[in-house]
Amino acid sequence: MNALQALPTIRIRSMDVMRGFTLFLMLFVNDLFIPGVPKWLVHTEADEDGMGLADWVFPGFLFMVGMAVPYAIAAREKIGSSTTVIFGHVMLRTLSLLLIGVLILNGTRVSSDLTGMSHLLWLGLLYVFVFLIWNRYPKDMQNQFIYKGLRIVGIMGIIYLIYIFKASDGKGLEVGWWGILGLIGWGYFAAAFIFLLSRGRIILVVCGWLVFLVLNILSQTEFKVEFAGIGRYLNVLLAGNIPCIVLAGTVIGMLMKRYGATPQVLLRFLLVIGIIWLVAGFVLHFWFILSKIHGTPSWALVCCGISVLFLIPLYYFIDVKGYHRGIGLFEEAGRNSLTTYLAPDLIYFVCWGFHLPLFFYKQSGHMGLAVAGSLLWALAMLWYAILLKKLNIYLKL
Repeated sequence: MNALQALPTIRIRSMDVMRGFTLFLMLFVNDLFIPGVPKWLVHTEADEDGMGLADWVFPGFLFMVGMAVPYAIAAREKIGSSTTVIFGHVMLRTLSLLLIGVLILNGTRVSSDLTGMSHLLWLGLLYVFVFLIWNRYPKDMQNQFIYKGLRIVGIMGIIYLIYIFKASDGKGLEVGWWGILGLIGWGYFAAAFIFLLSRGRIILVVCGWLVFLVLNILSQTEFKVEFAGIGRYLNVLLAGNIPCIVLAGTVIGMLMKRYGATPQVLLRFLLVIGIIWLVAGFVLHFWFILSKIHGTPSWALVCCGISVLFLIPLYYFIDVKGYHRGIGLFEEAGRNSLTTYLAPDLIYFVCWGFHLPLFFYKQSGHMGLAVAGSLLWALAMLWYAILLKKLNIYLKL
C-alpha cells in the first residue's frame, strides 16, 4: 500500500462549509456596486499596496480547491482507479475548466454586428450549453439516450458559438488571463499533478509548493521565467502565484488527512503554519506590495495564512466538537460549488438583456442599501443553486 492509499477518506465537513462560505463572499463582492460601498469591501487597485475583502475571497477559494485534491484522488484510488485513469480525469477536468474560463472571458468581447447576436445572448447560450454538457444527470437507464442527446446539443452549441464569434476588432477568441475558471483549472492541474507524481508524499508536495513560490518571487523581478511561443499559454504556471496558493491548500489537506485522528496535534500544526505564512507574507512585503492584480508573493502568503487561521475555528467547532447548527446552507453550497458560482450569471444576463429592475439596490447614495442588497442576493443565490440541484441541474466536472 502506497502513502496515498494509506490516507483515510473521512469527509471533513468544515472544508465544505468554508468552501461554501467563500462562494457566498465571492457572490457578494462580485455583486457590490463599487461607487456606493466601503473601499475595504472591494478590490484594491493594481498598483496600490493593500488588501480589501474581495482580495482574499478568490485565493480563499483556490486554497480550498487545493485542500480537496488529496481527498478526491484518494477516493478515486479507493474504488480501484489506476494512476493513469486518475491523471486522465485530471487532464479532462483541467481542459474543461480552461475551455469554459476562456469562453466566458471572451463573452464581453462579442461584437453584435460581426457575430450576429448580442454579447448577453452569446453568453447566455454559452451557459446553457455548459450546463447541458457538464450536468450530472440522473443515473436511471431509461432516459440515458435523452441525456446523451442533451450533451450532444451542448457540444454542438459551443462549437457553433466558437464558429460565429467575432470581437469588435474582427479578431477571434483570445486566451488573455484565462478567466476565473481558467485560473482555477491551472491551479488544480499543478496541485493534482504534483500530488500524483509524489504518490502522496508530503515532503515532495512541499517542495513543489516551494518551486512555485520561487517562480512567483522571480515573476516580480527582472529574473522572471519566460519561454517563447508556448510559454504565453503557460503564463499562469510560470508566474507561480495561482499554483502556489492551491498547493498550499493541498499541503494543509494532506495534514488534515494524516492527523485527523489526533485533532489537537493537527490544530497545533495548522496554527503554526498559518502564523508562519502570515509572517512570511509580511516579511516579503518589504520587497513586494500586497497586490492581487499583480499576483505578488506577499499577497499570496498573507492570503494563505488567513485561510488557515480561518479554517482552524471552523474545523474545531464543526468536526471536533460536532457543532452543526446553521451550517447546512454553506455546506451544500460547498458541495455544489461550480453550479453555485455559475448559475447566478444567467439571472444577470436575463435582467440586463430585458432591463429588469431586480438590482434596484445598487445606489451610490445609499451605502447600507447597496451592501444589504448584495448580501441578500448572495444568500438567495445559495438557495437558488440548491433548488437547481433538486431539479437535477447540477454541474460536475
